[in-house]
Amino acid sequence: MKRDSRLSSVLHALLHMAEQDGPMTSETLAQCLGTNPVVVRRTMGYLREAGIVTSDRGHAGGWRIHADLGSVTLRQLHEALGEPAMFAVGNRNETPECLVEQAVNAALEDTLAEAEALLLKRFSEITLADLAADFARRHAAVRHKGVDHGL
Repeated sequence: MKRDSRLSSVLHALLHMAEQDGPMTSETLAQCLGTNPVVVRRTMGYLREAGIVTSDRGHAGGWRIHADLGSVTLRQLHEALGEPAMFAVGNRNETPECLVEQAVNAALEDTLAEAEALLLKRFSEITLADLAADFARRHAAVRHKGVDHGL
């Protein structure tokens, strides 16, 4: 099963955007992410609806972060993306009358619900500012060694 990497991609794009003084075009962001500009526009549209980014049209246009980095959590971004499934593990529902299947599904549902609640709680505690600070530390350490990665 293919994993949904939109949250990771959005975080990647937002950290690049946070490093820029001006807007970034969908084409530039697509290059950073190794994807198509149409995918960037669609994904950024969700973030615009949530008030996290804005877009400017025209020659000098592009995407900008609208919200304060310290106020945007990973959970808000996850929600803005439509709350994609957290796990690829799922229940078998081919014979719902089967008591074994019912027992297995109950155990899986409870465990996955607990894991998802814990993950969402942690997502609520991590902000874009936290990630930007971590990136800045890593970037400074690499630059100090004389190799520049990440921008």
